[in-house]
This record gives sequence, C-alpha cells and structure tokens, in this order.
Amino acid sequence: MSVLTVTDLSHGYGARTILQDVSFRLLKGEHVGLVGANGEGKSSFLNIITGKLMPDAGTVEWSNRVSVGYLDQHSVLTKGKTIREVLREAFQGMFDLEAEMLEIYNAMADATDEDLTKMMEDVGEIQSILEYNGFYIIDAKIEEVANGLGLKDIGLDKDVADLSGGQRTKVLLTKLLLQSPTILILDEPTNYLDFEHIEWLKRYLKNYENSFVLVSHDIPFLNEVVNVIYHVENATLTRYSGSYDQFIQLYEIKKQQQQHAYDRQQAEIDRLEDFIARNKARISTTGRAKSRQKQLDKMEIMEKPREKVKPSFKFNEARVPGKIIFEATNLIIGYDEPLTRPLNIILERGKKVAIRGVNGLGKSTLLKTLLGYLKPVSGNVVMGDYLYPGYFEQESIRDGKTAMEEIWSEFPGLSNFEVRQALAKCGLTNEHITSQMMVLSGGENAKVRLCKLMLKEVNLLVLDEPTNHLDVEAKEELKRAIKEFKGTVVIVSHEPDFYEDWVTDIWNVEDWTTKII
Repeated sequence: MSVLTVTDLSHGYGARTILQDVSFRLLKGEHVGLVGANGEGKSSFLNIITGKLMPDAGTVEWSNRVSVGYLDQHSVLTKGKTIREVLREAFQGMFDLEAEMLEIYNAMADATDEDLTKMMEDVGEIQSILEYNGFYIIDAKIEEVANGLGLKDIGLDKDVADLSGGQRTKVLLTKLLLQSPTILILDEPTNYLDFEHIEWLKRYLKNYENSFVLVSHDIPFLNEVVNVIYHVENATLTRYSGSYDQFIQLYEIKKQQQQHAYDRQQAEIDRLEDFIARNKARISTTGRAKSRQKQLDKMEIMEKPREKVKPSFKFNEARVPGKIIFEATNLIIGYDEPLTRPLNIILERGKKVAIRGVNGLGKSTLLKTLLGYLKPVSGNVVMGDYLYPGYFEQESIRDGKTAMEEIWSEFPGLSNFEVRQALAKCGLTNEHITSQMMVLSGGENAKVRLCKLMLKEVNLLVLDEPTNHLDVEAKEELKRAIKEFKGTVVIVSHEPDFYEDWVTDIWNVEDWTTKII
C-alpha cells in the first residue's frame, strides 16, 4: 500500500532546474534513504512533499489519515519555554481531548437523561483514546526519549532560548519522536548528535514500525536503518532496493552501462559520418550514402553521461609556528556558570587532536576560548608565537549575500575570475556561486565557508563539526586535505570514521566536565 505518491514533479529556481519529471512512492513500513550530492535537491524535495514549497508541476498525494512529522535543517524553537514544556507540546492533541472530557463532566450536572447517556459515551470514548495512547504516562515517555537523546544531561527545565544549535536540534527531534507520526521525514538528523545518541537513534529507527524518509550523509547510519534508496542526480530520482552499500554497487554498474552505450553509439555515429563523407560525391555510391544519412537522422542521440562536480580541497600553509601552539593553565570555560573543572593542557606543533564527548559539555565553547573569542571563567590561555589560525564554525551563514559576495567581503582584492575559480575548486557550480547564502543547501553553505578558510594561509586548523551537511565525496576529499596538511589540527566531530585514522590524540570533554554524565 502506497502512503505517498509523487507523479511527474518538476521544480527549479530561476534558470536552475532542481527536479525534472520525477516520480516517487513510499510504501507502508518502508525505510527510505534519500541520497545525492550537495545541492541536488534533496531538501527541496522534502519541502515539496510536506507542503512547505509549491512545485512548478506535478502532483503529491498522501493517503488518507496519515500524520507527517518533519524535522528539517532550519527548524526553530520559540523563546521563553522550557525543554519540558516544548516536549509536552507533542501531546497537545491529547491535552485538548482531556480538556474536552472535563468540559463534558462539568456539563453533566445540568444534562437530561438522554444527553447524559450521550455524554457518558463520549467520555468513555475519549478515555479509551487517552489510555490507548499512553496519556497518563506522558512524563515517563518524555523522560525515556529525552534521556535517549541526551536532553536530561542538559536539564529539562532549561529555557530553550539558552540552548546551542545542536541542543535545539535534539529538542526538536525528541519532540518529533514523541509525536509518533505515521510518517517521519528527517533531514540530516545526526548533525549535532554525538556518537552515543546517534547509536540510540539508530536503534530507534531500525525498530520503527511506520515509514520514514531520511536524508543523511552518514553512511554507516544509513546502512543500518534503511531498506530503500532514492538517488537524486541531474534533476532525476531513481529507486534502488537495499542498503546504501548495495545502492553504490548497482549505481556503479548502471554508470558503466550508460558509458558503454554512449561510447558504442558515438563509434556508430563516427562510422556512419565517415561513410557518408567518402561516398556522397560518387554517383555509384551516393544512394547508399543517402541511406546512411537517413539512418543517422533517425537515431536518438544519447546525452553524454555527466560527471558530478567534485571538490578539490587544499589548505595553504603559513610559516612554521613555535613549538607550543597554546598552553592553558587552570582554565575554566563557560558562560554564566562553569562548564569544566580547571584544565591544564598543552598543544604542541604538528599534533592533530579530535575533541569528543556528548553535546552540551562545552566543546565549541572550548574552541572559542582557546582562540580568544570568549573570555574564560577563570585561568588563562597563552598562545604560541607566529600562529596563523583558521577557524571553521559550526553555524551556517544565512544572509542575503551571494556566495561570491561572501568571499569578496573577506578577500576584496581578489578578481571575479579568482573568486569563481576558488569556489569552483570547492565543488560549487555557477548557479551556486551566484545564489544567496540563505538559499544554499547546508552542504553548499559549508563549502563556501571552507573556501574562505582555504584562501587564507594558516598553520593551525580549528574545525567545529566540519562534516555536518557535506556529501560523501566532499567528506572524503576534506579528510584527504586535512591528512596532507602539515600544520596543527584541532577538530570537533561526532564521526569517529572521519578522524580515527589520522588524529594523534583524542580529548574527551567528559573527563573535564562539571556536569553529571
């Protein structure tokens, strides 16, 4: 049974075609992975099927009585509420039913016998619905899911206005899972989740009885939870059964078949054109030449298989710094309250360090404090000599500047050609670089920010979750560039697969925190 059917869907932005005559169906119980390179239209497709965006053409049909829960990359929370209050909103429908039931009870005092019978039936029906949906154990449900995604570590009575970007994502995801919709739509849900909570979400989705559509560039995660892949490429959508790894095998075979078919046709075209050129002028063979020309004219010419634009990353190295990159003495980081006990740490030149630990313990705060962007609660940090740091922040740029203008704002001396060339090396097309930062996908936005970093001369790379939103090829290329970089690296990442084979040290903030883990 199909719970969602998409037919002949097309959409574009200006001259840029995102989707062209695509079709899609979601069957009951299917766990779908929607994959493709950055900017191919995955988030646009999700926005269309959830009604947030109107397509240029085509139809989207949901079956009756389905509830759809959508977590996108840019979901927001309202200020002034605690985490617990936001999570209880997941059960608003049941609270409304309870209020209706209490109103009926109040009205019973003045009801006739006939009305009273009807009221008792209504109350009984509402009571059954509330009990069936676990209304009277809501707080236990909230505690269970909140604990699984790490919100109890933050504190359920904390105001959502005080949360980091990663913590806000956790709250929204927890609320969505508590709503238990018929269909889950998840756009990059593992971004901002640490390893332990990714594992919890993985188990949750593997056992999820209903259907979901998942966008993710986390390959081990995809392989564990999906059983169908839809691949977005060159404005088309192709369905494959199986895991991500099985999709890759089938996709490679398909690409080879398309290339071989194109090559054979080109060889046939060359043969026909050569025969026509040699024989059309001779009276004895002109008939055969005309016959070959008709054959050529009727041929449906295949389009040459298009290669995806692949990024090429390289960090420009500044002069060699002193032996000590920084030394922290009795350093306590935090904002209104301390996040760590006193830290005494030294980073030496050439080290490549991964910082890990559950979210909310101050990984990003530590980076900003070490770089001097934030004042410590107490203690101090002494930076080494001849340091040229390059800092990649976790948060995306969401302003009205185009990608080109974003580069020019920091490097005004570059020519138009140099800016375009730098962005093209990072895997961005002409359509991307003339688009506003606010309309770029998360991965395209990250590539612009990486481009800015690569235009600098640096000897210290400080990277805060650089792989969030990046597609598989971009992640592999970034990994290669970091491994080749001869300077010092400090990285925060929730993907051990990304850093484990090249870091020299791992710092776990869970060993330093003042919070109860």
